[in-house]
Amino acid sequence: MQKLTTADLMPLETYARERQTFRSKVIAHKKIRTVPVGPNTTWLFEDRLTIQYQVQEMLRTERIFEPEGIAEELHAYNPLIPDGRNWTVTLLVEFADSATRPHHLARLKGIEDRCYVQVADFSRVYAIADEDLERENEEKTSSVHFLRFELTEAMVGALRSSARLVVGIDHANYTHANDALPEASRKALLADLD
Repeated sequence: MQKLTTADLMPLETYARERQTFRSKVIAHKKIRTVPVGPNTTWLFEDRLTIQYQVQEMLRTERIFEPEGIAEELHAYNPLIPDGRNWTVTLLVEFADSATRPHHLARLKGIEDRCYVQVADFSRVYAIADEDLERENEEKTSSVHFLRFELTEAMVGALRSSARLVVGIDHANYTHANDALPEASRKALLADLD
C-alpha cells in the first residue's frame, strides 16, 4: 500500500465540513477489519484508510496546519500502513471496570509479545510490538499496543488458496484464539497482501 502524503489529506476547513461523512465511512470500514480475540482484546487491522483517518483526527485535534507539523504526523503514522507483506494491528486490551483494570493490566504484562498469526500449518508469526515507543512500565502493560506481523511468500500464497488463518494470544494469563474470521474480514486482510 502506498504511504500517505500531504496531498492525501484534507485541509482543516474541508475536513470540518466532510468529517461526519468520512467518519461514517471509516467506522463501517473498521468494522470489517476488527477481530475479537477472547473476551478482553480486540485487534484492529490497520490500512491506508484507517491511518488516514487517524492522521486527519490528530491534525484536527491538535489544530496542526503548518507543513512541518503535518510532515511529523505523516512520519509517525505512515509506518502503520501495511506494505503488502505484513499486517499492522492496533491491539486494544479492554476491561470496562476502571477499578480492576490496573490489576488486569499488571497480570498481562508482555501480552503484546505473545500475539501471533498462524497460516495453515506454518509456524506462528509473533508480533513485532511497539516499534515507536515502549508502552509497558514496571507495573503494567498498556491498554493499547501497535503490532506488526511479517508474513512469508509461502504464507501469502497459502492464504490466497483459502488456507486457515488463526489470530491468537498465548500469554500465561490470557490464552485465546480466533480462527473463525468472517469472509468479509478475510477478504479485507487478503487485500492488504497485494
